[in-house]
Amino acid sequence: MPDHIEVILRTMFAFAILFGGARLLGKQTIAQMNIFDFIAAISLGSIAANLAFNTTLPLQHTTISFVTLVMIIYVISLLALRSRKLRGFMAGKPTLVIQNGKILEGNMKGMRYTLDYLNQQLREKDIFDISEVEFAMIETDGHMSVKKYPSFENVTRKDLHLFMKAERYMPIEVIMDGKFILKNIHENQLEQWIEEELKKRQLSLKDIVYAVRSSNGSLYVDTYDDHIHSPIDQE
Repeated sequence: MPDHIEVILRTMFAFAILFGGARLLGKQTIAQMNIFDFIAAISLGSIAANLAFNTTLPLQHTTISFVTLVMIIYVISLLALRSRKLRGFMAGKPTLVIQNGKILEGNMKGMRYTLDYLNQQLREKDIFDISEVEFAMIETDGHMSVKKYPSFENVTRKDLHLFMKAERYMPIEVIMDGKFILKNIHENQLEQWIEEELKKRQLSLKDIVYAVRSSNGSLYVDTYDDHIHSPIDQE
C-alpha cells in the first residue's frame, strides 16, 4: 500500500475512534463543545503538534494527514447543514434530566451524569433548591438549560401590567429546515393543528426555516424570506 494512502486511512481511523470515545465518555467530558467539535479540535491539535515538533515523521505524511482531516470535518459540516439526522448523530441531542420537577434517573444514567454534577450545574444557574426547577436539559455542548416553575421566575414588566396564565406546554419543535419533525408531531398529536396554523398564515412547508409550538400554545414561525435586506450583524 502506498504511504500516502496509508496516512489517509489512518487519519480516518483516528477520527472514528476519537468519535466513539467521545460518545462513550458523555457530555460531562466535552462541556462547552459538542462531540463533533471536541474530536475535531483534539485531532487537529494533535496533528499540528506532530507537524511542528515530531521530526521523525515525514513532513509530507503529516501534511497529508492534516489536510485529510480538514476535508473530513469540512464535508461532514456541509452534509450536516442539509440533514437533521446527521447533525443529531454527529453532535448528539439534548437530554432532559428534570421533567415536571422530577429527576429522570434513566436519562442521567444513559449519559453517565451524576447527581453531584446535576447540583453543581444548577448552582451555576444560581439555583440552590432543586424544587424550583420544572424542566432541566443538558445541551449537546454539555451545559444545562433550565426552566423554573412560574412562581420562582423573576418578575417581568409584563407580570406587573397584567395577569399571566401559567405556561401549559414544554416548547416543541415541529419544523426545521423546511421539513416536519414527524416524531415530535406524532407524539403530541399536532398534525391537524399545524395544518390549520400554516393555512392561517398562508405558508407552505418549503417556506419555513424553523417552527416551534411555544409554551403558551401558539406557533412561532421563522421563514426563509425575513424581509430583512440589510442585517445589523452579518458574517
